Order: sequence, then C-alpha cells, then structure tokens
Amino acid sequence: MVEARARVVLAFDYGLKRIGIASGDTLTRTAAPRGTFANSPSGPDWSGIDREVKLLGPDLLVVGAPYNDDGSPGRIAGLATAFAQELTQRYGLNVERMDEGYSSTEADSLLRQQRASGQRRKSVRKGDVDSAAAAVILESWLEAQI
Repeated sequence: MVEARARVVLAFDYGLKRIGIASGDTLTRTAAPRGTFANSPSGPDWSGIDREVKLLGPDLLVVGAPYNDDGSPGRIAGLATAFAQELTQRYGLNVERMDEGYSSTEADSLLRQQRASGQRRKSVRKGDVDSAAAAVILESWLEAQI
C-alpha cells in the first residue's frame, strides 16, 4: 500500500530522568534520533517538547510501552501511559503505543558498534542511548505498518 503523502511521526522513549525523541516518516520508513528532554518528579520538559512538536509538525506520535518479558506491564508503564495521554491532550494528535522491549539495549549496542568502527567519534552517553532507543521504537512501529 502506497500512501498519498508521507506522514511525519515523532516517537518517545519515556524514562524517569530523560525522554528520548526521534522523528521519521511513513514514506522513507526511516527514523533518526533527535535528542532528549529532561524528566523529573515535577514532570517532563514540556517547553522543549513543545518546540520539537512545533518545529516538525508531526501527524502522529508514538510512545514506547514498557512491558516485562512475560508481557506484563513494566514498572513505569503507568507513567508512560499518563505521558501518552498528556501528549494527546496537549497536541490533539493520535498517540499510538509500541512495545519498547529491549529498545535501549539495541540502541546502546548500535551506538557502541558505531564508536568501535570509527563511524561515531563521540563517546556514548545515556542521553544518546535514550534518543536512539526512541528511533528503535519508531522503526519498529514503521515496520509494523506494512
């Protein structure tokens, strides 16, 4: 199925300290890390997220759904769900959920491989892993749309 136009999609990897973000589209079916925003007990850095949403004008948002290996909700599943609901309320966009199982592990491994091969010069920081994990979540979502 070929879409009439590409839809811009933003994906989020929700964490207690940082929220990774990635962007992509349904035409190229690729995702790219965009960085991270702080998260704390007082809430996410909504001003930073607002700027990113305004800049990219997404058609849809995707939030990683943290599940345990047995399929039960992970320890921060409720917080990630509340974050997804707040995104819907703030931006009036559909928010889809995507299992984020092992996205951080996969992202960390990919970044370390890039560093070892010389493809990446900077050392791998936690924020890099969070935004790369958001890209992994988005790529999984894009693959599931076929």
